Amino acid sequence: VVQCPTVRYNSKSRLGRGFTLAELKAAALSPVYARSVGIAVDSRRVNRSEESFQRNLARLEEYKSKLILFPRNAKKPKASDASAEELARATQQRGILLPFKRQQDATVEHRAITAEEKKRSAFQTLRVARSNRRLAGIRKKKAEEAANK
Repeated sequence: VVQCPTVRYNSKSRLGRGFTLAELKAAALSPVYARSVGIAVDSRRVNRSEESFQRNLARLEEYKSKLILFPRNAKKPKASDASAEELARATQQRGILLPFKRQQDATVEHRAITAEEKKRSAFQTLRVARSNRRLAGIRKKKAEEAANK
């Protein structure tokens, strides 16, 4: 799960191209093994947020807990392969395996516009503030000159 990059969409999360190498290392998986069990790996992506790192690490751990590995050789199963009862209850999943819940935006409370707010002009207020900032130095200089006289 990654954050969208642009200003318009950066509050939204979406599924990315794969897990970072750091996320795989924290989950004790090698990139080659991860690809072999169906985990996408994006070696170009870098974790810049501890929050998203922990979120993706939790997704990896959940995937690992649900993963059932079938033995390549049924006569000589490895220690990492699933047991016989796990193999019996295994089912094939299709689509997005671990869908994530999109976070709801904070709800905004609406209220009626007051008569005082209707009287005032936002443009005029910003224009006065901009001119005050622009002329602050000149006004300060004139005040100092007046004080020195």
